[in-house]
Amino acid sequence: MGEIALITGGGGTLGTAVAKRLVSKGYRIVLAGRSVDKLESSPFDDVLKFAGDLSQHTDVEKLFDAIHQEFGESPSLLAHCAGSVMIRPMHRMTYEQYKSCLENNLDSAFLTLQQFVVRLLERKQGGSAALVSSVAASIGIVNHAAVAAAKAGIEGLVRSAAADYANRGIRVNGIAPGLFRSGATEGFFTGEKAETQLAAQYPLGRYGSVDDEANAICWLLSSEADWVTGQILAVDGGFSSIRPLVKG
Repeated sequence: MGEIALITGGGGTLGTAVAKRLVSKGYRIVLAGRSVDKLESSPFDDVLKFAGDLSQHTDVEKLFDAIHQEFGESPSLLAHCAGSVMIRPMHRMTYEQYKSCLENNLDSAFLTLQQFVVRLLERKQGGSAALVSSVAASIGIVNHAAVAAAKAGIEGLVRSAAADYANRGIRVNGIAPGLFRSGATEGFFTGEKAETQLAAQYPLGRYGSVDDEANAICWLLSSEADWVTGQILAVDGGFSSIRPLVKG
């Protein structure tokens, strides 16, 4: 039997792309997310699906209990793709919007990773986790204050957890993607010139695809990255480190 891989945000574009790759490699898959409809409409049949709010510790514990009940063991891989986007300036943001952004991104990452590690330690087993940050965590971008704070917290979580559990054989890494087209970001692509303008921001001349992000996550989870932990991999077409050539 293959190892168990838990994918949160399992009904979303990125979670589905990661699941597709891991299914092809023989992993047993668990998809977790908030939306029952999205989970049920996913293209995978022979997988465990769990609907719950991963920003709540009780739901996270129920998720891992359900995995153990189904398989008799816990996942050794975690791809935490759950999260949300909040694009607006601080002065136009309510407390509820801010709190929701932190819960959906940082709280869900912390609680899911925490339970993932606890279950591995109970079995004295190694494993690998990949979390999702954002370029906004390391470079100032207009209207990204709340999500930048949440994603920066995830990057700190990655490094600290990697330090805590490296000697237990548990690797923790993350990716920091630029803009990639998905159901959650489709609103950015409205307007006649939107695609051209968005692509022009990236030195490699295009915005990202879900395949870019999924490939990076799956590499970090794989044995090919066995000597990699505590790292945040920028998957952003050069956005965070170099500037594109501006043609006059």
